[in-house]
Amino acid sequence: MTSTLSETLTLLLIEDDDGDAYLVEELLRQAEAPPKITWVRSLREARARLTGEIQCVLVDLSLPDASGLEALREVLALAPHAAVLVLTGLRDAHVGVAAVQAGAQDYLVKQDVDARLLARAIRYAMERKRADLAHVRLVEAELTAKENARLESGLLPVAMLRTDAIEHATRYLPGSQGSLLAGDFLDTVQTADGAVHVVVGDVCGHGPDEAALGVALRIAWRTLVLAGRTGEPMLRTLDTLLRAERDAPEIFTTLCTVTIAPDLRRATLRVVGHPPPVLVRDGVVEAVGGAPSGPPLGIFHDAAWPAIDVPLGEEWAMLLYTDGLIEAVVGEGDRQLGVEGLVGLVRAHGGVDLDRLISHVGTLTDDLAAVLLRRRPA
Repeated sequence: MTSTLSETLTLLLIEDDDGDAYLVEELLRQAEAPPKITWVRSLREARARLTGEIQCVLVDLSLPDASGLEALREVLALAPHAAVLVLTGLRDAHVGVAAVQAGAQDYLVKQDVDARLLARAIRYAMERKRADLAHVRLVEAELTAKENARLESGLLPVAMLRTDAIEHATRYLPGSQGSLLAGDFLDTVQTADGAVHVVVGDVCGHGPDEAALGVALRIAWRTLVLAGRTGEPMLRTLDTLLRAERDAPEIFTTLCTVTIAPDLRRATLRVVGHPPPVLVRDGVVEAVGGAPSGPPLGIFHDAAWPAIDVPLGEEWAMLLYTDGLIEAVVGEGDRQLGVEGLVGLVRAHGGVDLDRLISHVGTLTDDLAAVLLRRRPA
């Protein structure tokens, strides 16, 4: 009866006994697709032949230059991606068990081997090795994902906000790319004079480089604000930093900064090539600063970003966000929400509820960073 070894394999046989080696070769010739066999008599010869092409290794652990588990460990180290099948004698069956515990996929007693058993053992060893490698990759991926999540969560800011007169909420959500941290960034800082400063920005592109650049810009923004450097001087410094840190000249950044006066009744905006904030004030919902103050950072060296002054009054809510929100597809087809659609949703909901708003727009195709500020009368 022929064996069931049906795929052509590249196999290395490490066996110093000519008779045993001949027996293995004869048995494997009966397979449906006889493997390509390379036979060596020692571990020294095996070192030169254990290349990436070898898919399975049959090894006798009684070799002239190494024996027992010492020989097995070297084979496993030399061929980490190959299945390893140990050949033992009747009196050494316990060695085969120890070999499996040490990392071999299986063992065979030479005196009990026939063509069918040998072919099946090789096939099963290959499948076990594939499963072992897949499990290792899965564990490594899970560990990497956990470490990345810890790192990325640590890079998200904690708002420096002392007043209780303003409700503050943020959301940072990945789009279809699935990473926790992208080029979007946000931050909120209250300075010693009582003014509240907010930024939401978006570095164009996706990936770790853009995420790192977004974090650098966010930290620079916070440092500049705390140092009292706001307005256009701050934006020019961020523009200089962006040009120094970006990987390519076509990388640009949009952002919106808001400074709320200490009395919380008025705000100053600078909309830097970014979607305008949505303001709810006296029952009216609108996008403020509809025309950007100026172009994105990183495009023009002589750009200017004039301030937009906005009266707020006693009771108001303001939503700053990145374009992941307005580029979300809503309803049937591929229609995007857009700024007008966002204003309509807020109006229909009777105010800004971040979770309800995000759940309504459905699947995000781009990353989203959002900051909601709300003031209610005392």
